[in-house]
Amino acid sequence: MPLIPWRPFSDLDKFFEDDDLFLPVLPRRDIATPAMDVYETDKEVIAEVSLPNFDPKKVNVSVENGVLRINGETEEKKEEKEKDYWRKEIRKGSFERMIRLPVAIKENAVDATYEKGILKITMPKAEIKPTSKVKIKVKENKQKSLATH
Repeated sequence: MPLIPWRPFSDLDKFFEDDDLFLPVLPRRDIATPAMDVYETDKEVIAEVSLPNFDPKKVNVSVENGVLRINGETEEKKEEKEKDYWRKEIRKGSFERMIRLPVAIKENAVDATYEKGILKITMPKAEIKPTSKVKIKVKENKQKSLATH
């Protein structure tokens, strides 16, 4: 008998709660999606992800085409038959989070640190050069149109 109840519609509920409806919905294993805060300062976009008891070497962080992607896993812990569990809520497995970033960043200058169960990802904003205004002269087309009767 499994310890974790099967909830076939839990991913559907998560779909409607998620702000990033246009990112692909990926199947998840036994671990809950970690909480994430994303905020920006004048020079950076910062994401903080709650990952207690994770080995930072088993967490992957990447940024591609304006999407921050974080995935990782914890060791699978098998149920111990000797223990007489009353509750078993600590989940093990893998997770993946993807979020579209609010502004352009310098993808090659992203930095990540892990301290006290919080993964902090610092992403410097890319400098966006103001576009120059160009006046376009509209020419009149002098071809005569043939009207059909």
